[in-house]
Amino acid sequence: MDRLSRDQEDIAGVFKRMNYAGVRIVTLSEGEVSHLHVGLKGTMNALFLKDLAEKTHRGLRGRVEQGKSGGGNAYGYDVVRRLDANGEPIRGDRTINLHEADVVRRIFRDFAAGLGPRAIAFRLNDEGISAPGSGAWGFSTINGNRLRGTGILNNEMYVGRLVWNRQRFIKDPDTGKRQARPNPDSEWVIQEVPELRIVDQDLWDAVKARQASVSASSNTRDTSSPDHFREKRRPRYLFSGLSKCGCCGGGYSMISGALLGCSTACNKGTCDNRTNMRREELERRVLDALRHHLMDPDLFAEFCTAFTTEMNQLRIELPRVLWRRNDPRGKKDS
Repeated sequence: MDRLSRDQEDIAGVFKRMNYAGVRIVTLSEGEVSHLHVGLKGTMNALFLKDLAEKTHRGLRGRVEQGKSGGGNAYGYDVVRRLDANGEPIRGDRTINLHEADVVRRIFRDFAAGLGPRAIAFRLNDEGISAPGSGAWGFSTINGNRLRGTGILNNEMYVGRLVWNRQRFIKDPDTGKRQARPNPDSEWVIQEVPELRIVDQDLWDAVKARQASVSASSNTRDTSSPDHFREKRRPRYLFSGLSKCGCCGGGYSMISGALLGCSTACNKGTCDNRTNMRREELERRVLDALRHHLMDPDLFAEFCTAFTTEMNQLRIELPRVLWRRNDPRGKKDS
């Protein structure tokens, strides 16, 4: 039964729908699956996943306490691939990438000298310097989040300090997407790795001082409010996340209180589209087009036919996609 799902909610939903359709679930080990199997085995399978996650976490913690990587790799470092005496791969070792290390030091020097993250990103993109993940440099790539230790300017690895377990990830039950949640400072694992230092202490301190200065000058809100973080979230509008740049395909998002613009052009400088539009004007044009064109009886009938065809095709493909997601063999074949 765990081949279907190890999630209690998912397996209960599958069983309910199969039962409604008059389809029995039969396994080699349990025979015909009943409500009792769903309740007990569903709980056991969920506990198995929880126990596996805890064991994996303990293993990663032990690796980090030895000064090795706990997963992932930061810009400026290469993964060391070598075997031990028994021919087994040695995991978690890293070495400094000299070319990327020069780029990291340049970013720190430019920021300390007064350049902003967006200006730094524009320069790096103009010079064709590869960014992390082989993408383009952006504001968030450099600036990141100080509290979470993300972004080039906040990565303590560059001063020889490995910080692990800053945050945990929880899956949103509605969207299936992972969301990061910060862990208390007491749960962080900090290990000194001086051999991996890229930035000297004076330069690091200069950057931290400028970050504090910029933060103090821009932070005029009352952070003692319990709704502080919710208030800082950008409001969602009618077409939030749906507007795209016609030149590069990047998102068209709010760049000021009333204007929409190309996010790629604004944050990375790799798109030449500098056309901005008022949000109210965009919404008016789209709604007018829908009202005058889609509401035409012939066009509406054509839309309904195309929509129904597409939805039926997706419903046909859904079981196969779900099976591949839950079956390791399916993942290898896909």
